[in-house]
Amino acid sequence: MSLPEPVTQTLPSRIEAIDGAEEAIRHYAASAGFDEGDQYFIGLAAREVLVNAIRHGNRFDAGKQVLLGLAAADEQLTIEICDEGDGFQLADVADPLAPENLEKRSGRGVRMAMSIMDTFEVDRREPRGTSVRMTKRMV
Repeated sequence: MSLPEPVTQTLPSRIEAIDGAEEAIRHYAASAGFDEGDQYFIGLAAREVLVNAIRHGNRFDAGKQVLLGLAAADEQLTIEICDEGDGFQLADVADPLAPENLEKRSGRGVRMAMSIMDTFEVDRREPRGTSVRMTKRMV
């Protein structure tokens, strides 16, 4: 089976753009050889990061975009999601399981994505923005 070519998409900072992007990610994961269960969870992890990029990163600013990159190589899928916001540090994301955070709604998506994917890296982009790079290995 040949691997799919890398794909890059630019998305508007609108929640309505997420469903189509998640569908494209699941399709890409399928073409890379991931089974249906993995496709679902890869899509879920990406969805959570996309929501954060649009909501927290770009703050729904119509003048800003989200960049989505997909690549498959060496039995692994890499997803990169970049926003144009102010950025964040992974260490600053509150632990949603800590007693003081159990009632809070924030922080759960990042932690869920981290638990689904094999690697999860957050980097600052210049002149502004955040890049989240996640990988999932084939088992």
